[in-house]
Amino acid sequence: MLFRQLFDAESSTYTYLLADKATREAALIDPVLEQVERDLRLVEELGLKLVLVLETHVHADHVTSAGTLRERTGATVLASARGAPCVDKQVAHGDVVRLGHLELKVLETPGHTDDSLSYLCEGRLFTGDTLLVRTTGRTDFQNGDPGQLYDSITGRLFTLPEDTVVYPGHDYAGHALSTIGEEKRHNPRLAGKTRDAFIAFMKSRQLPPPKKLDVAVPANRACGHTGPQQRV
Repeated sequence: MLFRQLFDAESSTYTYLLADKATREAALIDPVLEQVERDLRLVEELGLKLVLVLETHVHADHVTSAGTLRERTGATVLASARGAPCVDKQVAHGDVVRLGHLELKVLETPGHTDDSLSYLCEGRLFTGDTLLVRTTGRTDFQNGDPGQLYDSITGRLFTLPEDTVVYPGHDYAGHALSTIGEEKRHNPRLAGKTRDAFIAFMKSRQLPPPKKLDVAVPANRACGHTGPQQRV
């Protein structure tokens, strides 16, 4: 696998580029609109063909470049059936997405939002906003549910091998990655915490809404478009 971790400083968002070295077919996970030229340039420099764009959920803190990438490369956009209606293919828990000779397993991990997905590929786990390094996504908008989030993390992600590498959708503290074992032992929201304690903590948090909530959510339900070129 050819792999790159990319970062958008404004929204603290990680975008991931995966490619099959043999076929040169590539995928981007959670691309950011402001970084579309960077991402396309990297794909070209590495001699790749972008064929897939995978979204972990409908984002509230940045606008996706999924629609723009589809228009410029012909890539297929994938996301949850509970998410954006503009996508080309809806995927569900247990589905396998093929990228050349690579296989990405789809894990439904609701809680941060009801449409949240994680993707597992060759020991790399792309968790979106479900599980972050030493923290978790919030649960106070877009049908978020702290009980669901706890169940998704402990029942689906924490059952994976402990050396599975966690690649989060965001980072606000200078961490690029973690492992399932590390998060089971050291994530302060989860390690040694009961489901009830986790729910109580998440419900007690008083957070301002994401800065781009009102713009990003409707735009991302249209794959990043806000004008007449919306695809629904």
